Amino acid sequence: MNTYNINDDNFINSDLYKDFIKENPSRGNLRIRAYTASGAIPIKDLKVTISTQYKSANIIFYEGETNESGVIEKISLPAPKLINDNLDVPKKTTYEILAVYEPEKLNNVYKVNMYEDVCVVQNINVAPKTLDVGEFRWQ
Repeated sequence: MNTYNINDDNFINSDLYKDFIKENPSRGNLRIRAYTASGAIPIKDLKVTISTQYKSANIIFYEGETNESGVIEKISLPAPKLINDNLDVPKKTTYEILAVYEPEKLNNVYKVNMYEDVCVVQNINVAPKTLDVGEFRWQ
């Protein structure tokens, strides 16, 4: 499977990208919130990569890090248009969020659905997990 980056001008002009945007002409917003201690302590510098699988390609739409508040705001992602005659089952595009926090060896993957004109919040809990031998491992 080939991987493409949305920041690559050659990819933006490709038929693959044009087909994807034709199917996803609208936008949704994503907010990432990373924390530990049941939400009391924000996690700064959590690395986030957001991508989706389309046809035979992996398309990376965003790469960044959380701020001192543990947040990344307003990540705008392509989404399909809502169809008014079938709002019970709205069309969506599924994205994969890779969350990496090297100090605790966190490397988790989350799936999120994006809809037209909807702000989706993805919480990422960076919490220690107790192993059988009484040691902690970050999850």
